Amino acid sequence: MRTSEQQRILELLNRHFPGFTPELMEEIASVSEIRHIPAGQMMMDVGHYIKTIPLLIDGMVKIYREDEEGHELFLYYIYPGEACAISFVCSMRERKSNIKALTESDSDFVVFPIKYMDEWMNKHKSWYYFVLETFNMRFEEVLKSIDEIAFHNMDERLTSYLLKASGAAGSRVIQVSHQDIAQELNSSREVISRLLKKLERDGMIKLGRGKIEILDLNLRPA
Repeated sequence: MRTSEQQRILELLNRHFPGFTPELMEEIASVSEIRHIPAGQMMMDVGHYIKTIPLLIDGMVKIYREDEEGHELFLYYIYPGEACAISFVCSMRERKSNIKALTESDSDFVVFPIKYMDEWMNKHKSWYYFVLETFNMRFEEVLKSIDEIAFHNMDERLTSYLLKASGAAGSRVIQVSHQDIAQELNSSREVISRLLKKLERDGMIKLGRGKIEILDLNLRPA
């Protein structure tokens, strides 16, 4: 007989992971727990072993790299109904994490031990395809990040960042400082502030204290 938490997990899996078969959902519910992590918490850090697999059911997580001097390189966001591909790789090969994962908002997860990864890959086609699709989606996002660094100048990268951040927040107002943006784009605060002021003069954004309002980033000055 299911416990109340197992029933709650099944309801959440049905809502956010509808591609899973009922059999897979039952197995996940039998070995999982719901875990809440407040905003601004480091879920995964460089050099740490991954012991559990988190499936995001509410909130948002930022995945990024960081060099020895503290410069950040944003990779992608994780939304409800998704998982982190790098956590899959590290768990299957028992490797240490080479990325950081930070909760951007209060987040809830269905979490289960990594020992079930391999078992479900062989046993459940819906899990197998979910893992492959997650790999493919994250690979495409990382390629986009590489393309932006290699082929786009900083003002284009800044515009792309603001659009992504706005989409992730589900709002035209982004709560972020110039220094935060500079760190994520591996630039200086002075450069970012100058480019933001230019975007404001061009009528694309409106700057506020610790926030940026998107007006029309598709607008280009004549």
